[in-house]
Amino acid sequence: MKVHVDDKVCQGHTICAMLAPDVFALRDEDGHGYAIDGEVPAESEAVASEAVRSCPERAISEVLDRAAQEA
Repeated sequence: MKVHVDDKVCQGHTICAMLAPDVFALRDEDGHGYAIDGEVPAESEAVASEAVRSCPERAISEVLDRAAQEA
């Protein structure tokens, strides 16, 4: 699973970083979230998905691995 934060949509609510601090961080200059590494570790997938669903601006997208989808 991979995640991406659209920095043009993010308003800096910080929910992603609070829910999944191993996956998301906040920029110092504007407080907007970003994915630390686009690839989410397997043990963090549940909280990353929760962050995607919890983003009030819907700025985070979840991209499933194609190989996993085909399996």
